[in-house]
Amino acid sequence: MTDPEIFAGHSQEVRRGSVVVASLLLLRTPGYGYGLLEALAAAGVPVDANTLYPLLRRLEKQGLLGSEWNTDEARPRKFYRTSPAGERLARDLLDEWLAIARSLQTIDSPEGTS
Repeated sequence: MTDPEIFAGHSQEVRRGSVVVASLLLLRTPGYGYGLLEALAAAGVPVDANTLYPLLRRLEKQGLLGSEWNTDEARPRKFYRTSPAGERLARDLLDEWLAIARSLQTIDSPEGTS
């Protein structure tokens, strides 16, 4: 069995890029940060709020997310939505991720290294 601490470190590296893809895919339907945290956790991509909120600001600054404030409630909330550029990036990254997964499966198969 793998040392849990070692596994946690490497697992975090594997998951790091998947948070961007998952966020862009989930925000095709507009949502706010806390709702995205919950949706990511429910989808099996848990992320810490201290990681997600800076990521959302970075993606917005890069033009991959748009945002608007909803002031209908007592506490205003910022809603994010994946932009057309974010849609294209999400598709390209997902294709890349799937290609890597297929390659790893091939390598892991009994015939993969022969």
